[in-house]
Amino acid sequence: MTAGKIVAGIAGSFVVAYVCDVLISDKKIFGGSTPSTITNKEWWQATDKKFQAWPRTAGPPVVMNPISRQNFIVKSSDS
Repeated sequence: MTAGKIVAGIAGSFVVAYVCDVLISDKKIFGGSTPSTITNKEWWQATDKKFQAWPRTAGPPVVMNPISRQNFIVKSSDS
């Protein structure tokens, strides 16, 4: 195969994926509707205000190790 055919195949697959995305998500060919929480700007602003108002009290930062599923406390280099 030549490089042109490979590039054309990849570009074609992106076009097919985009068309499928638009038909399924935006045109809603399988039915459904967009939730009001996405379309309502007032709801989004009120939710954002609520999240920003929460008190920020917590312990030291923690990093999740996805392999062993254990939490490890991150210590600064001076301690």
